[in-house]
Amino acid sequence: MIVPILACWTLAWLPPTDQPDVIVVLADDLGPGDLSGFGGTGFNTPNLDRMAEEGIRFRRYYAASPICSPSRCGILTGQYPGRWRITSFLQTRAGNRACEQADYLDPEAPSLPRILRAAGYATAHVGKWHLGGGRDVDDPPPFSSYGYDLGLGTWESPSPHPDLTARDWIWSAIDPVKRWDRTSWMVDQTLQFLGDHPDRPCFVNLWLDDPHTPWVPSVDDQRIRPGGRASGKGDTPERLRGVMAELDRQVGRLLDALRARESSRPVLVLFLSDNGPLPTFERSRTVGLLGSKLSLFEGGIRVPMIAWGPGFIPAGRTNEDTVLSAIDLLPTLCRLCGAELPPGFEPDGEDLSPALRGELPHRSLPIFWEYGRNDESFAYPRGEHRSPDLAVLDGGWKLLIDDDGSRPLLYDLLLDPTESRDLGPAEPEIRDRLSEMVLDWRRSLP
Repeated sequence: MIVPILACWTLAWLPPTDQPDVIVVLADDLGPGDLSGFGGTGFNTPNLDRMAEEGIRFRRYYAASPICSPSRCGILTGQYPGRWRITSFLQTRAGNRACEQADYLDPEAPSLPRILRAAGYATAHVGKWHLGGGRDVDDPPPFSSYGYDLGLGTWESPSPHPDLTARDWIWSAIDPVKRWDRTSWMVDQTLQFLGDHPDRPCFVNLWLDDPHTPWVPSVDDQRIRPGGRASGKGDTPERLRGVMAELDRQVGRLLDALRARESSRPVLVLFLSDNGPLPTFERSRTVGLLGSKLSLFEGGIRVPMIAWGPGFIPAGRTNEDTVLSAIDLLPTLCRLCGAELPPGFEPDGEDLSPALRGELPHRSLPIFWEYGRNDESFAYPRGEHRSPDLAVLDGGWKLLIDDDGSRPLLYDLLLDPTESRDLGPAEPEIRDRLSEMVLDWRRSLP
């Protein structure tokens, strides 16, 4: 049994005027190879590179899942998404049943914005939600039930904004804000929210659509279908470069506005991705890592993270030692923001706030993942990138295994980050220990 470690939480150490504004910029399906500052060679991302140079670049950050909805659940709750019966992307009611999952995130779940709001924060969600709403799920809880003062969602949300959803679809050709302008619109709304609350600390989830396919960097790259639905003309490297250039430009505009503001309040901006990329273009988008979106190999869950905050976050650091998970963000941000965890709440993640102060803490807990409870209702990558459906990372050892106990694969990530050599036959004790650990964890889930 894995018992989460709880810290002693107090508000006394952090005066209200020192509570930082916090913006979590979540890119969609972005891999390390999409950023030149993380080893990518096909893209020019000067603003995100400068962000990394002015802050901390984390090379061992892990998403909570290789697909969007459970990944986002892990960020918000600080717990494994399977605890809240979210196992795949949220979809139709019938599709959700087939994936053994709920139709939306339970509003009784722990919520990072709710905890921060209780600590004095003004809270907003801007952009993609995908934790309930859309298709035939017409009764999702409102944003306010999760602790948001403002919710500006895309189609798969409780409150699709009309500028982004002129029709009942993810995006259409008649949306007032076109596909290639959505990131700019979301940055505008974020800056507006900060400007509307100058006397309170603000927490904003700025969750982008890009660079999720289809890649539509301009009007020339879209195709109009019958009924006004729109799609891309093809997911090519050239179109991805256009999308990444705009994403980089808009994050740069956000950071420029934060640099120029007159507020004395510190600011913390996190830039991360919800899961790995697809397609990978022969692993170039994963910088050689095996796996992709929909896979528990490293390329599906190991994604870039940058922490930035002039005067609050030390500059010019690269952390290659600390293993961070999306489920750590809730306890870590609560510590940095002077927010108390709710009585009796035990996060699955741990407080690793020293890492955001420039230190190199080592986690004390393993990390678990699941994806793919059956072969009919879950999508998988083709070929070598398809993984077993469970994984555990404990120190430098990572084990993948199917939930029936078959196909165990053991890797020493410190020596073999591309997961090219199964060490299970050579290390049977480690293989068996981790197999028992992850199978026990899986049996503990609803």
